[in-house]
Amino acid sequence: MKVAIYSRGLDHEQEAPLLILLEELAKHKILVLMYRTLLTSYNLPLPLLENVTPFDGYGDLDSQIDCFITLGGDGTILDATTIVREKKIPLLGINFGRLGFLANISKDELGMAVDAIVNHTFISDKRSLIHLDASIDLFGESPFALNEFAIHKRDTAPMIKIHTYLNGEFLNTFWADGLIVATPTGSTGYSMSCTGPIVFPDSRNFVITPVAPHNLNVRSIVVADSSIISFEIESRIDQFICALDARREIVNKDIQLAVKREVFDANLIKLSENTFLSTLREKLTWGMDKRN
Repeated sequence: MKVAIYSRGLDHEQEAPLLILLEELAKHKILVLMYRTLLTSYNLPLPLLENVTPFDGYGDLDSQIDCFITLGGDGTILDATTIVREKKIPLLGINFGRLGFLANISKDELGMAVDAIVNHTFISDKRSLIHLDASIDLFGESPFALNEFAIHKRDTAPMIKIHTYLNGEFLNTFWADGLIVATPTGSTGYSMSCTGPIVFPDSRNFVITPVAPHNLNVRSIVVADSSIISFEIESRIDQFICALDARREIVNKDIQLAVKREVFDANLIKLSENTFLSTLREKLTWGMDKRN
């Protein structure tokens, strides 16, 4: 059995959980690929490194990897999707962050998580991705996102006009600071903070949400993820920001952009049958009002 371990970078006080994870994996003699910058961040005990080799990215991952373990928050999971890409390696997120919608396994559950990997008792939760097509090369080999695609005005610019089309038919012109197209997974992220609706992960939708719209009667809209959504931008300055999750590129306003559902999904690991509703109640503290 083989697993990969990835992190953006841990604080030194988080070294202990990493050691515990390596010890648990060593008990089962699991081969480990560890992200090189993570491996070189600590002076790990030599006995724990016997079955550990470094990896640098997508090209080092093979079909024999049973699980891709991330140490961090939801942003680390978003990074991991751009490394795994279409290889369908299940992603298991150990939560070192705060909210943990995606990385929902606590540090106290490390032993339980390893047991689930070994015994294949985990639950695979498929999540759709959003794919970006553009008239120029954007975002290299990872033109997709787990949470959302977004258009933003630059800091020095006034609001922009975003002419939006659904399957080639004109939908609306959004006078706004920006526009978000969120997947169901992303509906509980940036889109929600801009008053967008929450949709269930298996709903096969996109959520189109304006950012600070000029017209108060403009609201979010939910469309089928079989749709192709395209955009034309008007702005008083020549450039705007194009984003996939936390990745950004500055582009000229004459660029042609369209988004659609990606042809592959991300596979997130759950340890139990926790429902989406129970996750919402826990993470958003619904029902915690003392009057209930």
